[in-house]
Amino acid sequence: MTQPQSQSPPAASPPPDFSAKLPKLIPRKRAPTWRDPPSASPPPTPSLPAPPNLQKHAYLHPSRRILSPEDHELFLKSETCTLVEAFVFGIADSVRDRSISSIKEEEVTETVKTVVQILSEAEKVQEQCPPEDTGSRFGNPVFRKFLDKIETWLPKWHEKLGLRDKAQVDEISTYLHNAFGNKRRIDYGSGHELNFFLWLLCLNRIGILPPTTFPALALVVLPAYLRLMRRVQESYYLEPAGSHGVWGLDDYQFLPFLFGAAQLLHHPYITPKSIHNELVLEEESKEYLYLDQIAFVNSVKNVQGLRWHSPMLDDISSAKSWLKIESGMRKMFRKEILEKLPVMQHFFFGSLVPAVEGMRTEEEAGLDSEEEED
Repeated sequence: MTQPQSQSPPAASPPPDFSAKLPKLIPRKRAPTWRDPPSASPPPTPSLPAPPNLQKHAYLHPSRRILSPEDHELFLKSETCTLVEAFVFGIADSVRDRSISSIKEEEVTETVKTVVQILSEAEKVQEQCPPEDTGSRFGNPVFRKFLDKIETWLPKWHEKLGLRDKAQVDEISTYLHNAFGNKRRIDYGSGHELNFFLWLLCLNRIGILPPTTFPALALVVLPAYLRLMRRVQESYYLEPAGSHGVWGLDDYQFLPFLFGAAQLLHHPYITPKSIHNELVLEEESKEYLYLDQIAFVNSVKNVQGLRWHSPMLDDISSAKSWLKIESGMRKMFRKEILEKLPVMQHFFFGSLVPAVEGMRTEEEAGLDSEEEED
């Protein structure tokens, strides 16, 4: 009996070709949000108004007055908004093409020295408040103890500046107290950094920090403030306030980039791409705020490379010139700080940085004060 012959299985038909139907994969490119179209010009530097006449001046305890979009619109059109821009942009203008070591001894006045001394003493206060091991990544509660201690020192520090009037000290010191972060939320951001410069603006308004001190404010005082705040951040792990996450410019600071870009405006060999050169950062960061801030950001990130942890800074480095970057930073100060309601709703108004008629008060809005709000 013959065995049936085994038949080979039919040849498998090729899989259908869907390549023509599948959309082509194209990597998405994030639009460079840090700059406007080329036609948009940067905000100019307004003229700084003369300090007010302090005879019979009535000081006020600063409070929030931007409590709605309508309040915010009033502020943006106000003389106070112009005053803030004149002060910040005036400081930026004063350090164009200047390194930190270019500051002459006569530019560091006694008031500037006292401000630096105050920041140094604040560092010692921080040393007296070591953080507790809570196991939490953000928000060490000892930060509140640190701010309480800072508050007790405010009258003595302002007395060193020659301020003895209680109402005057109460108004001006409120800005310094809020320059270290928020006590309730245990966070810190560009709004608190702005409070520090509002404190300096108040000292300018009472005549002890004239425009001749502006270069020292950027290149002597700001580095001292940054040194202090880095210690505070590293100790208490402050939550970034209103951070845009990885797409933001920086978790905590903004002004070192504005002033730092002005410093490098016409530098002969440090280009925007130089921020990727470790040797340049190591050798020049002590002279230029922009490079110093880049080096610090690199040092605290777990992932290596700006393109991964700070893609906006990486994007900005492709600019053709520092002039382009400085222009973008001016626009960003206006759009990302002054024009952002989540930032400006914590802005304080007193008599030296006055509110606009028509703005509601915290009481009218049924809100507790910033210090008491939970």
